[in-house]
Amino acid sequence: MPQKPSKKKNAAAPVSRTPAAKRPSRPSEVRIIGGEWKRTRLAVADKPGLRPTPDRVRETLFNWLASLAGVGGGALPGWHCIDAFAGTGALGLEAASRGAANVLLCEQDAALVAQLQTAKTKLSADAVRVERGNGVTALERAAAGSLQAVFLDPPFDTLALYEPALRAAARALHPDGAIYLEAPRRWTVEELAALGLAEFRYLKAGAVHAHLLRHAASVPA
Repeated sequence: MPQKPSKKKNAAAPVSRTPAAKRPSRPSEVRIIGGEWKRTRLAVADKPGLRPTPDRVRETLFNWLASLAGVGGGALPGWHCIDAFAGTGALGLEAASRGAANVLLCEQDAALVAQLQTAKTKLSADAVRVERGNGVTALERAAAGSLQAVFLDPPFDTLALYEPALRAAARALHPDGAIYLEAPRRWTVEELAALGLAEFRYLKAGAVHAHLLRHAASVPA
């Protein structure tokens, strides 16, 4: 006699508990504050250590620089600049937007270099040159006294870069120029003096210590 089929249900297949792949975070944006490309937005890649200078800090910085340039409207006409650890390029592109004659954006990360090239093309930024390389080396290669503005904004976890970058920047700095240094702490008078530099302006915004530095001889005691 044939057996009746069993009414027992087959055991359910085990459910995989492997977590779903984490969705990559969408890149944020920063905007150019002033000049020809005012309000233009720049993408910020989702990269470890990439820390764009906040809008408020950049606005203050370029007001400081414009006061040195002696021209109204925040302009930097004819300036020669380097953004030595460019990242998003926000600092160097801001300078170009405000009339700088020559801006070098130096960056080691290949993906960020490609993004900088895209931004340069989008803006038709003829005064801007993008270079993949070491920011300290680029500063050492610059002619002595040739740069009105040097932007130093390396990742906070690369502290060993700060002193050689400042030393090279001091040599390349024009007598009337300034170095913008963004760091995880405030640099002391003694540390800067050893490099021939002095603090001209300073502000703190969250974890960011923003310094505007000049040749020590240019800053009243």
